[in-house]
Amino acid sequence: MKNLFTTLAFAFVLLLSSNVNAQKFSKLDASPLDIAMSKDRSVKVVYSRPQLKGRALNTLVQNGKMWRTGANEGTEITFTNDMKLGGNSVKAGTYTMTTIPGDKEWTILLNSNLGTWGGNAGSRYKKDTEVARFTAKASTSEDAIEAFSIAFDAAGAMYLGWGNVRVAVPMN
Repeated sequence: MKNLFTTLAFAFVLLLSSNVNAQKFSKLDASPLDIAMSKDRSVKVVYSRPQLKGRALNTLVQNGKMWRTGANEGTEITFTNDMKLGGNSVKAGTYTMTTIPGDKEWTILLNSNLGTWGGNAGSRYKKDTEVARFTAKASTSEDAIEAFSIAFDAAGAMYLGWGNVRVAVPMN
């Protein structure tokens, strides 16, 4: 009987402790982390997806001002092979991707400074670690996207989309 009581008490404590641990899980981020990959997996982008939530895009991302290209930690893009982007040769590796939005084109900046909060945006940007700077064509679509998104087409071009804005980033 004593062994049964000890076993039940031990099982109860174990059950109680697992319930306590289960309550420590964090809630879903307001801007969840996502990964976009090219079809051949030679390009991978790790970024957080902010949402419009009824707000106008131009209040969140302003033309002519540096944007971290997502939310939370800096957006990181990894190339498994050397690439050519906007006339720039970029070595295989991982870089922080920051953008400067515009009406007809966006400036894309790749920087070797990793592990940043906010992606080097604004006053924290380190020009001396910039690897590439080029422009990409911006357009509008009738279809609105609620959460900022990055996708690749079959040819390997990368697209940024949020609200009605689409930015085509050719890669080869």
